[in-house]
Amino acid sequence: MKNELRIVITGIGVIAPNGIGKDAFWQALQEGISGIRPILSIDTTYFKSKLAAECADFNAAEFLGAKGLRNLDRATLLVTSAAKLALDDAGLEISEANTDDIGVATATTLSVAVDIAAFTKEVVDDGAQMVNPALFPPTTMNFPSSHIAIRYKIKGFNSTISTGYTAGLDALKYAMDLIKAGRARAALVAGVESFSFANFVGFYKAGFLSGRRGEELCCPFDNRRNGIILGEAATVIVVEDEEFARQRQARIYARVLGVKSFFDAYRSADYAPKSRGLKQSMVKVLEEARLSEEDIDYICSAANSVKQQDKLETEAIKEVFNIYAEQIPVSSIKSMVGESISAAGCLQIAASVAAITKGFIPPTINYEVPDPECDLDYVPNVSRKADVKNVLINNFGPGGNNAAAVISRYE
Repeated sequence: MKNELRIVITGIGVIAPNGIGKDAFWQALQEGISGIRPILSIDTTYFKSKLAAECADFNAAEFLGAKGLRNLDRATLLVTSAAKLALDDAGLEISEANTDDIGVATATTLSVAVDIAAFTKEVVDDGAQMVNPALFPPTTMNFPSSHIAIRYKIKGFNSTISTGYTAGLDALKYAMDLIKAGRARAALVAGVESFSFANFVGFYKAGFLSGRRGEELCCPFDNRRNGIILGEAATVIVVEDEEFARQRQARIYARVLGVKSFFDAYRSADYAPKSRGLKQSMVKVLEEARLSEEDIDYICSAANSVKQQDKLETEAIKEVFNIYAEQIPVSSIKSMVGESISAAGCLQIAASVAAITKGFIPPTINYEVPDPECDLDYVPNVSRKADVKNVLINNFGPGGNNAAAVISRYE
């Protein structure tokens, strides 16, 4: 019987609201440091919501140099910078000898809205004959992913995954499938969303932002929760088949044991009331990983401070894990980095690698008022030392997409 191909994580690059670089991000998680602050990039005078998780200290020139950045949008600057950090961390040198064996899968959904708005405004204001042609390329969804490949000369597959809240884990699944099919030996799995006025107004008008109907704060599982704090981030994870990583003597952080996703065909901007897809994702990924419920040491939660989302995830965990649900720590890093949609999954992967390699569980900060309907161990306010071998990561949100992944200590 042929040995099963194993997928490992060898590099991590993070641009997050509470830390730039993997080590700064991990330290912020361990210390419970939030990146949520008053919004700097737009005028919030006429809005009740005034907070966001912006990467305020980010300067692309520090990572990419000063030349050639003028026509790149913020999402592309963020993710190409994170890609450099990930490649450096992995020690992966791309050459003509290996470039065809390396791919890129990028999760992004909303960042293009600001580019479409800018292009459309110039067409309307100045007329089609006078529009700046440089404004058009960033309106395409694959622009950030393409620029990762262009800058680092990656010539294998290049794909963009735009499934919203689950896009990060969906991109990981996509890359893993191509590696297992022999299409590549390694891949950069990227997740990025940028903060913009267009996205802020969209979520505000849709009623998803905290502050419209109560105190403005991000407090997953807390009874005061009333909506999301919108965030931005870019994270790139280098994944490889184990043999390729070992041949080049790479440091291996963790194994990816599985990713599963299911869709709730319910409503376009609402939650399926029984969260069947999330439950199926967790059940099936445990089967793929060949683990039992009691083998999971930590659940990196999708909870984002939306009343219904946090309750549904709690109920789903209790149903899937039964008697073990109360014993497994569950926490939401979104309490510190906000809801970054497509970028969230890769941020959660980076946080889960920290849990495994550094021996701590990130806290759910701002947890003060327990909700009787959310009654699990949410690691409130302070990180916890722990021996973590297996982590379950959940992604889901309104609209029907659900995904779960399991990563494990490399042995």
